Amino acid sequence: MSRRARGVSSRAAPIAPPLAGGRFLLVLCAIVVVAAVLIGRITLLQVIDRPFLQSQGDARTLRHEAIPAHRGMITDRNGEPLAISTPVVTLWANPQKLTEDPVRRVVLAQALGMNLLDFEARLTRFSQHEFMYLRRHMTPQAAQHILDLRTPGVYAQQEYKRYYPAGEVAAQLLGVTNVDDVGQEGLELAYQSYLAGHPGQRRVLKDRRGRLIRELGVVKEAEPGGELTLAIDQRLQYMAYRELRAAVAEHRADGGVVVMMDARNGEVLAMANLPSYNPNNRAGLDPRGLRNQAVVDVFEPGSVVKPLAMAAVLESSQFDLATVVDTSPGWMRLDEFTIHDISNYGKLDLAGVLEKSSNIGMSKLALALGDTAIWEKYNNLGFGHNPGTGFPGESSGSLPAPIRWSRSEKAALSYGYGLSVSALQLASAYTAIANDGVRLPPSLLRLTQAPEGIPSIEPDVANDLLHILETSIGPYSGGRRARVEGYRVGGKTGTARKTGVSGYTDNAYRSVFAGVAPISDPRIVTIVMIDYPKAGEIYGGAVAAPVFSSVTGNALRLLDVPPDHEAP
Repeated sequence: MSRRARGVSSRAAPIAPPLAGGRFLLVLCAIVVVAAVLIGRITLLQVIDRPFLQSQGDARTLRHEAIPAHRGMITDRNGEPLAISTPVVTLWANPQKLTEDPVRRVVLAQALGMNLLDFEARLTRFSQHEFMYLRRHMTPQAAQHILDLRTPGVYAQQEYKRYYPAGEVAAQLLGVTNVDDVGQEGLELAYQSYLAGHPGQRRVLKDRRGRLIRELGVVKEAEPGGELTLAIDQRLQYMAYRELRAAVAEHRADGGVVVMMDARNGEVLAMANLPSYNPNNRAGLDPRGLRNQAVVDVFEPGSVVKPLAMAAVLESSQFDLATVVDTSPGWMRLDEFTIHDISNYGKLDLAGVLEKSSNIGMSKLALALGDTAIWEKYNNLGFGHNPGTGFPGESSGSLPAPIRWSRSEKAALSYGYGLSVSALQLASAYTAIANDGVRLPPSLLRLTQAPEGIPSIEPDVANDLLHILETSIGPYSGGRRARVEGYRVGGKTGTARKTGVSGYTDNAYRSVFAGVAPISDPRIVTIVMIDYPKAGEIYGGAVAAPVFSSVTGNALRLLDVPPDHEAP
């Protein structure tokens, strides 16, 4: 039988390789294993490790930046700005990330206005740190010019800088802030916690070089500082400073002070000091200019306290305005000291004692009083006590206790020696004469209502003293240059010797004038003190009284006080 017949094919069937099925299974298993590993890794990253990885990623890209809060504005009583905060930009660098390219470093140093050697030395000094200031408090435009260089490792920080529109005119009263906008002197220091704002916070997205990509929102809003409204009137402050500066220059004095208070509520309307400084540019400033002499410095007041001592005399049962005191021969010996007047004034009534400013008359009156009468009067008028304004370093002065006083010490107190006061204390004491015997504590801040005050002088006595002060600047008196055209004003001159290390200094004086205006309805009390005039004239009537006249006359007109028809 043939093969075909037996159904046997003439072509042989293919035989499958024995490992082919095994490779397939191996590849399939490898794919499954790799897929499982990938799925497991993805599960690990996206589920188990997600919070950690996300936090790490955010830490490298998300930032919480502080939103600077501007310091509260200080204004005068009429809302005119005296201290404001302006936005500035501070540039800083991370020395460890700063470009190593020498050309870019040269360009950066030049843009910053720095010498290249100094710049490199500074980088070396901070090489182990991650932060270094490049330049602080730049204008936004100047800072952007440097940022446009796109120098790696250079960053910007938003800040605020204090600016004082009045400059040197009110420098000592306002004080200053440091480079971090923290109060260092004056009212800036006294009200630091109130004026300082509270910074906010925002979330931002940055790249690996620290450049801002996107803002993601505010976490906490910045809270600006509170605004402070002062009692001073900027118009009066400028005018007082101008007149004081002219007088100091004319008499070649070491400095001076003008304090003007509202006689109705005790608000300080002006407080000028010399020497001064420009708080906006403190390069080469004289440290003496930082002191607010009107508040922190004290001096023996001299004859300007005689009206206050006379209040104690008139309140006693021993004397009245008709009392006559014999001041002949113009001098007297007490203990080991000789007290004298400029001239022999002979017999004077009590008004004449003040008009002639007789040391002999005041001494005889004081010696006839009880041992503590004048001391108690000064004490009630605030001498020896802190004025309570809150100004840093304000002085309480010195009023020695009357323990075993000698006759000369008791007499000296009546004509302004043996005690020390500040110009602000003296102004506050004079408000008692101007305000029916009620002394008003001084306030550097604008008040919403007048304080109750402190009864210090009997009302009738205060009224008598007010009119005696008017006659004390009569046309033939030593204080005649204090007169103001169109207004009835009054006051008292004073010329006090300065003290040094070894006691009183020869030919060194302070010229003082204290006055009230207008007498018809007292509105202001003004104190002028010129420190050590050296141009020839030294007396308060010649040096300080003209300043009072200019300052007071201008102030009455600026405050729209009606003139007195019967005034000279």
